[in-house]
Amino acid sequence: MALSTLPKIGMGTFRLKGNDARDAVKSALSLGYRHIDTAQMYENESEVGDGITSSGIPRREIFLTTKIWYEQLHRSDLINSLHDSLARLKTDHVDLTLIHWPSPGDEVPMEEYLGALRDAQREGLTTHIGISNFTCAQMDRAKEILGDTPILTNQVEVHPFLANRKVVDHAQNLGITVTGYMPLAVGKVMEDETLIRIGEEHNASPAQIALAWVASRGVVPIPSSTRPQHQKANLDALNITLSASEIAEIDRLDRNERIANPDFAPAWD
Repeated sequence: MALSTLPKIGMGTFRLKGNDARDAVKSALSLGYRHIDTAQMYENESEVGDGITSSGIPRREIFLTTKIWYEQLHRSDLINSLHDSLARLKTDHVDLTLIHWPSPGDEVPMEEYLGALRDAQREGLTTHIGISNFTCAQMDRAKEILGDTPILTNQVEVHPFLANRKVVDHAQNLGITVTGYMPLAVGKVMEDETLIRIGEEHNASPAQIALAWVASRGVVPIPSSTRPQHQKANLDALNITLSASEIAEIDRLDRNERIANPDFAPAWD
């Protein structure tokens, strides 16, 4: 039986290349991760596929996500590019396919690419569909276009320095799970005094505290790490329960510090 819901934490693979990507995926799966996140733009789908194949974990036990790059949003391009992704990933389907970014300047109408994504789902190329980097208004439009077809997640940047509260709350109100990428703010959480101090109270690292805070909001974190000891620590972070006052302290770290902000990004909320 394939996994039908998003596991509570995933292994992100952004910036992982070659053997680093292969080994990181294999090691994460051996430690108990069952959710692997990649994308066409990461140029590592082939290595991610190798890591899954060599892990010995049955494919049906793994929740695998990829994302369609914004240059592949025309209907035929989207389906063809997903077939290419599946070939690289060495699988006949992914569990979740996301639109990586909304079409810059609405060059491709949302109706076209979300319709194509729904077609890919009906063809069995992907079990679930979702979106990434969509604003509140874009989520509303996507819901309207897809009607009864569920949007499993909106994957957006979430960490203690970018709580992204408006988007997270709006998604959750729409019944869309939020996946949080860059939950460790590319390592910046390690230097934050508040996270260090709260970590000492829990005998945990600042990174673990950041992940526990993300998870406490019902957001699925997808930290990226090549080191098995860090991967294990990230998994263990889900066992940490923060007090209401600790959560409030971390909430106050929000400074709207956005790390992923390319020139084709939408007008953020």
